[in-house]
Amino acid sequence: MLPMEKILEREIEYALGCTEPGAVALAVSRAKDALGFCPERLVLEVSGNVLKNAMHVGIPGTELKGIEIAAALGCIAGRWEYGLEVLKDIKPEDVARAQEMLREGRLEVLLHDGKEKLYIRAVCSGHGQSASAVIEKYHTSFSSVCRDEKILFVRAQRGEEEKREEEGGSYGLTLRAIWAYVEKTDCTKIPVLSQVEEVNMRIAEEGLDAEYGLGVGRRLYERAKRDDAMNLETAAVAWASAAADARMAGCMLPVMATTGSGNQGITASVPVLAAAKWLGSTRQAAYQALALSELVTIHVKEYIGRLSALCGCAIAASIGSACGIVSLLGGGYENCACAVQNMVADISGLICDGAKSGCALKIATAVGGAVQCAFLAMDKVRAPGRDGIVCEDVEVTIQNLGNLGQAGMQEADRVILEMMMTNR
Repeated sequence: MLPMEKILEREIEYALGCTEPGAVALAVSRAKDALGFCPERLVLEVSGNVLKNAMHVGIPGTELKGIEIAAALGCIAGRWEYGLEVLKDIKPEDVARAQEMLREGRLEVLLHDGKEKLYIRAVCSGHGQSASAVIEKYHTSFSSVCRDEKILFVRAQRGEEEKREEEGGSYGLTLRAIWAYVEKTDCTKIPVLSQVEEVNMRIAEEGLDAEYGLGVGRRLYERAKRDDAMNLETAAVAWASAAADARMAGCMLPVMATTGSGNQGITASVPVLAAAKWLGSTRQAAYQALALSELVTIHVKEYIGRLSALCGCAIAASIGSACGIVSLLGGGYENCACAVQNMVADISGLICDGAKSGCALKIATAVGGAVQCAFLAMDKVRAPGRDGIVCEDVEVTIQNLGNLGQAGMQEADRVILEMMMTNR
């Protein structure tokens, strides 16, 4: 099994804005770079799950939303070398040029009918030449780049990602192994965790200080202060949803994403760090809880999938947060397992209907549930085995949750996308 510190480094990365439009801009930017000049025409082919998450979300550096402006900006001013921060250098004049490109009808968006849930193909053409770039499976994973008939890049057929898929797509994590690792590790020495704290708490503070989106976090925070009702749960909910408010509205601050999702990165980290601040925890205790939360999130997401009809941030990452909060409260492995069982019994049906300002509401609900389930777990209260999809074995419970997301919700995913397309 890959060392857990390496898993954290691989699955946590910088991202600016929502990762699906970011990945779209990334693919377009690389296709344009391969072409060598600004194209006359751009054709974008994306899977339904990518379209769902890129359709209504704010684009950083603009007051605009949607996949079209993300693609156009990737073409005009994207820097694919920056990965998911591809749009960090855009200027107002770039936004104006991107809007002009859209008005001229130079962009076409098509729905990919393949089975891959994360698929983006960008084709740039002009002056009788064309270039394409394809991203598959992971938000920054290029499978091919071509110019005319020449292949400039193709992913090796037996690269590390493919080997993982052949082995079942799993790091081999278990809740018990994760707990054992964080218990014996000085987590303050894991560099990526300090980046998570710095970056994700900064955008949370921004969401509390300024008006973004629905202002869920800011309003909950201000009401609690006004009514002298601030407590651990309210602090965790307010800080996390404030970060989502800012991110979904197109704030130019980056986040540290987890398993390809910025909102998952926020939900796996901000509630834990806010709880640690509220409890006055030591740095080691805070980082131990943070590592636990991040690794549990990664573990659960391996079963649910990168993109799903289930809301990953509200389910996988909040399960991680519940475990992290248990750790901060002084619980042990059994308490942690109880928290997971409780969370699956509680919020397993929360759907993903695309990235948008309302994501902050889902995060607020899920984080509130995470704190409550952690409190119950500390009293060794747990949803019993054979209670719905909950089983006696916590690992089977996690597998059932993944099966619900992957197999059970396929038709729901299709219906959700149809509804969103109708309301577009």
